[in-house]
Amino acid sequence: MKFLYIAITILLVSVQSVMSQTPEQLKSYLPSIAGWTIADKTEVFDAENLFDHINGAAPLYIENNFVEMTSMEYQKEDAYITIQVYRHATPEDAFGMYASEHTSELTFYPIGGEAQGDGKNLFFFAGDFYVKIRSNASEDVDQTLQEIAGALARQIDPNASYPPIVKAFPATGLQPYSVAYTTANYIGHEFLQCVYTAKYDREGQPVQAFIIDGKTVEGAKEVLNKYFTFTKQPLDYQEGPLEIKDRYNGDMPAIWKGRYIIGIFNEHGDPVPDPEPLLQNIAGNL
Repeated sequence: MKFLYIAITILLVSVQSVMSQTPEQLKSYLPSIAGWTIADKTEVFDAENLFDHINGAAPLYIENNFVEMTSMEYQKEDAYITIQVYRHATPEDAFGMYASEHTSELTFYPIGGEAQGDGKNLFFFAGDFYVKIRSNASEDVDQTLQEIAGALARQIDPNASYPPIVKAFPATGLQPYSVAYTTANYIGHEFLQCVYTAKYDREGQPVQAFIIDGKTVEGAKEVLNKYFTFTKQPLDYQEGPLEIKDRYNGDMPAIWKGRYIIGIFNEHGDPVPDPEPLLQNIAGNL
């Protein structure tokens, strides 16, 4: 009984530390960097005034359930390093925002759940946060940015990683760093929400596999009802293999398994080569 109490206490403290990180706490996580001074001013933006700071990019953040952004800065003469810490409603939302902006053209680092950068910019996600670090310094600041990012990531969530469902995507044929998460309006359909995606190469064809998390069996069925109503297909389907005839995205082989809908489509609109092994593999991992 005592062991159980201790375990629960540790868990609650851990959860509280992640959930209660205020702008003041975030600033306290910034490490001391030789030659650089942490500016006194800290700015905080919410959904009402985020447009004032990042202008046209704000709608995408808000679509990913943005809550608050804390902006902090290091200074050295005319140079600066700006840290923007975007807090989202869930770790999945933070990962989704990161994934919507990442690119394989940058260098990836094992910081937080994942990080990428180019020597002057570094972005990563951890816990409920998506963090963007930028600098205008003429000197080489790559290691400095990594030091700042690493310190923040360890404090925000030392166990940060991809969302658990991502592990269902098999590694064979997976395009590096192609996993993403969409909160809503996946492939143009407002009823397709909470969608995990990954890109694969199937016999030289670029295809995209997806997992829709309906949260419950009933939730998954509601999504399928809306989708099949859109495609004008009969609603007498059952759990197991399906085919979705989407006139905009092509025919999609799919599987309904409990709370999940697993599917795959060719990004060029052509038939998917040999889709069953990949679909069955993903379904078996869920």
